[in-house]
Amino acid sequence: MFQSRSEYDRGVNVFSPEGRIFQVEYAIEAIKLGSTAVGVQTKEGICLAVERRITSPLMIPTSIEKIVEIDDHIGCAMSGLIADSRILIDHARVEAQNHWFTFNEKMTVESVTQSVSNLALSFGEYDRKSMSRPFGVAILTAGVDENGESVLLHMDPSGTYLKYGAKAIGAGSEGAQATLEEQYHKSMTLDDGIKLCLNVLKQVMEEKISATNIEVGVCRKEGEKPGKFRLMEKDTIDGLLGAL
Repeated sequence: MFQSRSEYDRGVNVFSPEGRIFQVEYAIEAIKLGSTAVGVQTKEGICLAVERRITSPLMIPTSIEKIVEIDDHIGCAMSGLIADSRILIDHARVEAQNHWFTFNEKMTVESVTQSVSNLALSFGEYDRKSMSRPFGVAILTAGVDENGESVLLHMDPSGTYLKYGAKAIGAGSEGAQATLEEQYHKSMTLDDGIKLCLNVLKQVMEEKISATNIEVGVCRKEGEKPGKFRLMEKDTIDGLLGAL
């Protein structure tokens, strides 16, 4: 007789008779409780936009970091358990700097994501050096490689990562992804991509969208600081929201 689901979901290394690892599936469900994050890749660069959940007027909004820089040409947005994401981000930063120091070249966006996915898979009950459970966070990694290619990758707790033209994660991901599928096209400019990200967040956020409760990061191929990932200033975001 097979054991019940409740008995199979206690172990992180045990497959059920149907070939499923329930703890990984539960970690993926945890991401749906996180704040919404949207990423768009265009021919001119990439854009990331994330909702900041401000639960108290006493909170300092700038202390909520949902978009971070991994290297000067790579940034990432996260949704889920932010404490878990810090472990993955620190690992990505070390890998990127080690690669630059060893080979005197910037690490590609995909290589950084692969190194993070390897860490995301190293969970188990018996190895004290690794996590005892899957990481409850999904990450959108975006940047512009040295060859000029703009890349957007999505990684989930299973360690699977895929390239996307546009991707949404978090609580409002289903509605956001449907909107992206309708409105995204490969020929759009980066400015159009930024507007699309903001429009999607505006539709799925419960609170009224403002420069205080969202965070936006961009990496342009050309123009000011080409190939450099940077976070947008509050005044710039205000101007973009006013034009929506």
